[in-house]
Amino acid sequence: MAAASSVVRRAAAAASASRGLLLARAFASGVGGGEKAKRVLVPVAAGTEPIEAAATADVLNRAGARVTVATADPPGDDGLVVQAAYGVKFVADGRVADLQGESFDLIALPGGMPGSVGLRDCKALEKMVKTHAENGGLYGAICAAPAVTLAYWGMLKGLKATCYPSFMEKFTAEVIPVDSRVVVDRNAVTSQGPGTAIEFGLALVEKLYGKEKMEEVAGPLYVRPQHGAEYTVEELNSAEWKCSSTPQVLVPVANGSEEIEAVNLIDVLRRAGANVIVASVEEKLQTVTRRHKFNLIADMMLDEATEMQFDLIVMPGGLQGAQKFASTKKLVDLLKKQAESNKPYGAICASPAHVLQPHGLLKGKKATAFPPMSHLLTDQSACEHRVVVDGNLITSRAPGTATEFALAIVEKLFGRDKAVSIAKEMIFM
Repeated sequence: MAAASSVVRRAAAAASASRGLLLARAFASGVGGGEKAKRVLVPVAAGTEPIEAAATADVLNRAGARVTVATADPPGDDGLVVQAAYGVKFVADGRVADLQGESFDLIALPGGMPGSVGLRDCKALEKMVKTHAENGGLYGAICAAPAVTLAYWGMLKGLKATCYPSFMEKFTAEVIPVDSRVVVDRNAVTSQGPGTAIEFGLALVEKLYGKEKMEEVAGPLYVRPQHGAEYTVEELNSAEWKCSSTPQVLVPVANGSEEIEAVNLIDVLRRAGANVIVASVEEKLQTVTRRHKFNLIADMMLDEATEMQFDLIVMPGGLQGAQKFASTKKLVDLLKKQAESNKPYGAICASPAHVLQPHGLLKGKKATAFPPMSHLLTDQSACEHRVVVDGNLITSRAPGTATEFALAIVEKLFGRDKAVSIAKEMIFM
């Protein structure tokens, strides 16, 4: 019965250890050995916090778990489409109601409002989680869900637990509240918010698979060395990013885009008040993200977006997605026009190395990228930094730096105070 700060410290230590080819392989193919895959249920509903859902599913998938994202919403005209918070739309794998009677090794609830209420009011889910817990199964929740959902169901009685700070008062008297980023008590794992989502996922991996697997998963994520600390940015050739009163931001997505990175960009920038357009470079609006758990639905096709003006164009990573970006002439032309106009553009993870570098968009610029791919950059002098800003260019390293990357963009568009306010709201710092 203990808070999981040790999990966080070990994850950070793992992130700075044994890089190189081992991490490149782990990033490219995911981890998970020959043992039978453990089954994980991540239920979602309208208003679910997308960063929490995406990070939980992604991190567990990397460990080798077979993750099912199932909607708790009643059937409607949209089929399995989930309208998550901040306008993020994705397609679930199925419905909770259709999974009754199936067994899982873990059930992990993302938060968000009114998503947590939607989960709470789903009788099929309540029955499943209670039966699962009675049989000794591992379960968890993050953000509003520990208080609004699990405590309401009476599933945290006598246990230490945490949740989003403003929901602590909603814990029932039987819960022992703990103000910690992640809390593990017996078979219950709870956490605080979108800024703790990767830590939550890693704690679940450790409970499900053990310390060694957790560290194996943590390494290629490049998690922060000190969780909760103020984020830092390496800025060179400082320049003001001029933009309209409501910044217009284009986030292209492709099959194989890294979901943690894409969802962080969309979620955080929309929190700040930017008008974010998610554009598909594929042949349809729905894209299959890298971990195949968050089938994102774009706002429009890239062809439509090319008729618009953007203050910023910023790309998520994921090797397959980055390669698609690099071969999409209309997107490359947009990026080149953006750079020639001295307007901001950026990329994270595989995209600096596989999109910006080969198309001459890093010429004379300092940048960073996913470390096992950084050798592809002509100038590697800034690659050790988590986020690098060089004039109108911003780059970052990996899923574990995605929130910092998005916050750094907010800082350039809206100012430091706004970025810090959002970071605190997300329990990132």
